[in-house]
Amino acid sequence: MVSIRIRVGPKGQVVIPKVFRDVYGIKEGGEVVIIPTEEGLIIKSEKSVEEVIKTLKKYREKRRKIKAVGKLGDLVEVDLEEEFDEDFP
Repeated sequence: MVSIRIRVGPKGQVVIPKVFRDVYGIKEGGEVVIIPTEEGLIIKSEKSVEEVIKTLKKYREKRRKIKAVGKLGDLVEVDLEEEFDEDFP
């Protein structure tokens, strides 16, 4: 399981990293559900498990495509923002 450490802002706000917002379909003005458990808090998006898996598969395929480019010099022609943004509006 992936875990990251993020800081809590002065008003108790946390920033969900962009990659997670993209994969889970969390958009500005959207809603998430916070579920308290004995182990901590769970933040859930409104996106279904099937939608998340489909998005993750697209994301992994993009990563493979970029890795397959080869030499570092070849990456000059790859616009990473464009590569990822086309699948994550």
